[in-house]
Amino acid sequence: MAADAHQLAGDADETAEADVWDGRVARLLALLRHRLTGDYEVDEFGFDRQLTESVFLPLMRPFYRTWFRVETYGIKHLPDDGPALIVANHSGTIALDAAMLCVAVHDEHPARRFLRLLGADFVFRMPGLSEVARKSGSTLACNPDAERLLRSGELVGVFPEGFKGVGKPFAERYKLQRFGRGGFVSAALRTGTPIIPVSIVGAEETYPLLGNIRPLARLLGAPYFPVTPLFPWLGPLGMVPLPSKWLIEFGEPIVTEGMADSADDPMAVFNLADQVRETIQQTLHRLLELRPDPWSA
Repeated sequence: MAADAHQLAGDADETAEADVWDGRVARLLALLRHRLTGDYEVDEFGFDRQLTESVFLPLMRPFYRTWFRVETYGIKHLPDDGPALIVANHSGTIALDAAMLCVAVHDEHPARRFLRLLGADFVFRMPGLSEVARKSGSTLACNPDAERLLRSGELVGVFPEGFKGVGKPFAERYKLQRFGRGGFVSAALRTGTPIIPVSIVGAEETYPLLGNIRPLARLLGAPYFPVTPLFPWLGPLGMVPLPSKWLIEFGEPIVTEGMADSADDPMAVFNLADQVRETIQQTLHRLLELRPDPWSA
């Protein structure tokens, strides 16, 4: 009897798994049919909501949930609707932190909102990557585009460290680089948008940057050519990220409403940018104490 019950349970599991795969195949075929008709919307920046929900986010979720085991804090600080400027630290040699932040915003918040990232011009000069970035909601990191997105009520994400952050040596991990000229602050002040500081722990260990082959970087027109413990020694296998434990914390919003007159004041912009930077840095220290082992479960 026990053997029969075990067999029945096994058959039920196989049936349930088959039903899951049948559902996935059916959804994929429906998506392909829908895409072939051309009956889908793309906004003025190139954002394709359907493709992001059906393809890009599902591709990132296994990394988010299983590989990096991401834990999020403070998601309640994101508004249910209306604009906010999300400002985060940037690191990790390859900008997986941007992708994980998009998944966190969409999947952890009840409103299932999309994060519209601001990217460096290098991203939009690369064939293939440029189209993926546009369709997944990114646009060029410039004040006019940022302000248009904020005025239309979007969540906008920016990494003020830029390539200085994502390409810094592993020895300088979790030490924030300079925040540039504070253009993100000006955009927030002009539109009266709250600024939400975000601290990300875990990305630094995915591809520890040990060196930079500058001649190859210049040849490829890239900001750097990374040398990590696995790349380029293992070839394509060296591109597999290490499974570090990630923590993401959304801080309390910094209100900018009624401060539009300060947008052109360099000192006011610098002071607010420095406040955001210091908030992120202090939170990083606290999260690192919360996660003493980078490879914990």
